[in-house]
Amino acid sequence: MLKTPAYAALDARSPLAPFTIERREPGPTEVLIDILYCGVCHSDIHQARDEWGSSSFPMVPGHEIVGRVAGVGAKAGKFKVGDHVGVGVFVDSCRSCANCKAGEEQFCDQGMSGTYNSFERNPDDHRFDKSRPTYGGYSTRITVDEAYVLRIPSAIPLDRAAPLLCAGITTWSPLKHFGVKAGDKVAVVGLGGLGHMGVKLAVALGADVTVLSTSESKRADALALGAKDFAATRDGTVFKTLAQQFDYILDTVSAAHDYNAYLELLKLDGTMVLLGIPDAPQAVAAGTLIRRRRRLAGSMIGGIAETQEMLDFCAEHGVASDIELIGIDQVNEAYERMLKADVRYRFVIDIGRWASQDG
Repeated sequence: MLKTPAYAALDARSPLAPFTIERREPGPTEVLIDILYCGVCHSDIHQARDEWGSSSFPMVPGHEIVGRVAGVGAKAGKFKVGDHVGVGVFVDSCRSCANCKAGEEQFCDQGMSGTYNSFERNPDDHRFDKSRPTYGGYSTRITVDEAYVLRIPSAIPLDRAAPLLCAGITTWSPLKHFGVKAGDKVAVVGLGGLGHMGVKLAVALGADVTVLSTSESKRADALALGAKDFAATRDGTVFKTLAQQFDYILDTVSAAHDYNAYLELLKLDGTMVLLGIPDAPQAVAAGTLIRRRRRLAGSMIGGIAETQEMLDFCAEHGVASDIELIGIDQVNEAYERMLKADVRYRFVIDIGRWASQDG
């Protein structure tokens, strides 16, 4: 086993602090990865502070991982030492259910093995081994089966690639699944870590994008990211002005808001996709859907093949996340700033620098 420096939440109330975990040497089909960068996702905060009620401690967060292959198993042939690779939100699944076989591992019937706050699986039957918790990317290395590792194209800066493994695929998957194409009118609700990637990807697909935000201060950023228009939704007249204007809406907001008001912005047969999860249930009026044959859907991340497709698309179209690079010792400050929406648009931890300083 490999003693590995990490940062962990020891309980739901304490700041993250230095911690040591053990990583295994790569098994036959596994790769050992020296982590270079790890994005900071808002779900890291939810889980580190047990806001979803399913946290297990000690917890090492981080599921937007980019690194360099340091070792490969005897039967691993997908990657070689020195390759730049990524690990996203999950590191394994049952591999046998219909969803896994279809490349939709994120919807594994038994539940995917999250990159952290979850459990490893037994190599023989791929069932959860609850004696082996998973630990995430706030650490200097990780060992993962090659089937759940992504290749990072050389055209994408490594630090800016990290958030693509969550924020990127979370917005790419619904854009592709619901068939967004050139010329479609797409609204993106919210301009944070998810929203800014939704804008970039929809624009790269050729869509006509409008950003809807409660904050007028986001207008310049939205237009700089490629949106053709911006509307501040605190002005109640916006919902009348933009009624029945959009083919698709990507709703990235987790704060409570009126879904019905946004649904009214859809054209006939329009689709609104929820990516955020408000704390409390939100009511939807059946008439809002029925009157224009509208659809309200949900989506989360994507499978391995779809994530690789997204990375390759980003490389081809010059898309990467806008980030603020931080040291591991700044992670608690970053959490507090994220809660104030004080980041444009994703924090990324420079793990490689920390590892070199650590020894």
